[in-house]
Amino acid sequence: MSGCSWWDRSTGFALLTIVLWASLAALTSRVTSVSPLVLVGLVLFFCGIGALPFWRQWRARPITWLVTIAALLLYHLLLFMSFHHAPVLEANLINYLWPLCIILFTPLLLPGHPLHARHLLAGAFGLAGSLLVMVNGELQLQQVYLPGYLLALGAAVIWGAYSVLSRRLPPAPAVVTAAACLPAGVLALLLARLLEGPLPLAQIPTRDWSLIIGLALGPMGAAFVTWYLALRDGDPRRIGALAYLTPLLSTLLLVWLNGEALTSRHLLAGALIMGGALLGMLGQRSSPQASPAS
Repeated sequence: MSGCSWWDRSTGFALLTIVLWASLAALTSRVTSVSPLVLVGLVLFFCGIGALPFWRQWRARPITWLVTIAALLLYHLLLFMSFHHAPVLEANLINYLWPLCIILFTPLLLPGHPLHARHLLAGAFGLAGSLLVMVNGELQLQQVYLPGYLLALGAAVIWGAYSVLSRRLPPAPAVVTAAACLPAGVLALLLARLLEGPLPLAQIPTRDWSLIIGLALGPMGAAFVTWYLALRDGDPRRIGALAYLTPLLSTLLLVWLNGEALTSRHLLAGALIMGGALLGMLGQRSSPQASPAS
């Protein structure tokens, strides 16, 4: 084995995705003129529009289109619905079980990728760090919010399963992931029209339109492509451990934007998450396979 076993191209794509996703909460929290369902529909729609210039590369089997569209739509639909049925803090905390789902689903869905003790320990460190990041000693799960908790758990399971299953799908150009956002966005807007009435497009201020376009270009656009590239060639167990950097960076960004001070809780959470990520990256990489869809 040549070079460093802890770094490869897929790790770079995973880290780029994590940086992009870290801005998701900061951007979405500033869009207040539309409902969450309309927001996710518009963002996915514009993300798909951005893939139109590359339409010649939209070559994928129907199963790839179906799974990708369903995952993008269902994940965001369940997540945003959970925010309406439970406090955002608790719902988002449960949603961040998806990196652990990636680690646990890998040996079940990908033959030849057994779990080792370091992967489980890395997931535990990441989960503990995420708890510290997002909980300020005030977490109180209440039965009245159970529907919201279950929706958030469903979102985590869907994204974890899709992230692993993408290795089993027939190979396709990475731009197909962005292109799948177009029908997913249209479906979300149709749902919003049916459930919430006419779309309030004329009431969206210029500032919110800018944020929506920014989301489509970054954390809900390019990030889907880089995530696909990371998982296509990388080890999902390592990438799942790395993914716990997302809530840490997201919280640090919100702290910076809101002018808050870093606390010892943030520092300890950072140490746990970084330790878990590094632990998950140790060891030899899996031997390359002939095809990620095999």
